[in-house]
Amino acid sequence: MNVRRHHISAAALAAVTALGIGTLSACSSDSAAAGNTDKFDVVASFYPMAFLAEQIGGEHVAVTSLTEPGQEPHDLEISAKQTAQLQESDAALYLGGLQPTVDEAIGQSEVRTKIDAATLTSLEEHGTEAGDHAEEHAEEHAEEHADEHAEGEHAAEEEHAAEEEHGHEHEGGKDPHIWLDPVKYAEVAEGVGKAFEKADPDHAADYKKNTEALVGKLNDLDKKFETGLADKKTDVFITTHSAFGYLAERYGLTEEAISGLDPESEPSGARVKELEKMAKADGVTTVFYETLVSDKTAKTLAGDAGLKTDVLDPLEGITDKSRGDDYFQVMEANLKALRTALGAK
Repeated sequence: MNVRRHHISAAALAAVTALGIGTLSACSSDSAAAGNTDKFDVVASFYPMAFLAEQIGGEHVAVTSLTEPGQEPHDLEISAKQTAQLQESDAALYLGGLQPTVDEAIGQSEVRTKIDAATLTSLEEHGTEAGDHAEEHAEEHAEEHADEHAEGEHAAEEEHAAEEEHGHEHEGGKDPHIWLDPVKYAEVAEGVGKAFEKADPDHAADYKKNTEALVGKLNDLDKKFETGLADKKTDVFITTHSAFGYLAERYGLTEEAISGLDPESEPSGARVKELEKMAKADGVTTVFYETLVSDKTAKTLAGDAGLKTDVLDPLEGITDKSRGDDYFQVMEANLKALRTALGAK
């Protein structure tokens, strides 16, 4: 595991609900008519799920996202209108544990097909001190961080309490950001494709073909990242919150998060000082921030440490500030930013 957050407690998201793929029934004309269109109506929790539904469903689906563009998905509260929309839909595609109100609404709804992306691949712990890699790095930097340990432990307790209050505690510290790893996203895509085939067998052949095409593009993206990040000056990058743990682990990088899995949690003073020392020791050049969360902390740290700032987009939504119009364009922009920051040749 390749996310280092010394002295910072496991973070922040509500417990994963294991709803999995619910009863997958054939989408008859009566079922389709119950929705808002004459197509296979899919309600997606937020952009990465909506993108999968659109790419796999193609012309046969009508996709509605519960999270509007520019809205921070962790903070979504389901409206009465959206709850009614769920009831009228043929399928719900979501990522269990990321948005507690979505989990609850889907769990209580009568929608026939419930697809939880969190059950279609393995979730791991990131942004904690768990794992061999973190322990190894802790030993490597033991002398460097020893004088801060006591202060950091106290700060961790305070931050842990703040994150619990914010309501984003993920059971066991499981990281939900699976879509930022093209390989894991492809695994989810395959599961969604099979669910669509079973739920709407009249169009199963097209769903299968579309899924294979999407997985192929994700495999190509994986190769671009692997090649693009193979030869670099440093493996370490700093982000505002630990959204990139899967990406870091996939490509042999180390993410240093200013805060935890909760994008709005405030770092301790000890954490900021620690990052400044680490940046100098590991040759870090850039502090990354994201479009949907304030860049204030990133710019403060960068200014104090003499570093640059840039955007690394966690792709929780596409807005006019995004560096691209869809998942693939933004991921390639992320690759370009990482290559520059890491000194890749």
